[in-house]
Amino acid sequence: MAHRPPDPPDDDFPLGDGTADNEATVTCPYCGETVTIAIDPGSGDEQDYVEDCPVCCQPWQVSVVYDAAGMAQVSLETNN
Repeated sequence: MAHRPPDPPDDDFPLGDGTADNEATVTCPYCGETVTIAIDPGSGDEQDYVEDCPVCCQPWQVSVVYDAAGMAQVSLETNN
């Protein structure tokens, strides 16, 4: 029986190979606390969503952009 190499990652979603970042350390734009948040490479290579600060409960506008290597660039803005 021949051993078959694993299938290459899906071209539509190159981050699906299990090596992409799945958490990020960010600083709340309201209270200044540094926290670690979970990020999901399975949600696509560009994401925008609202998440509340776990310290002060203010809403953040979170932007996540993954590069081809699976490294995430995460930025926060106030959500007013």
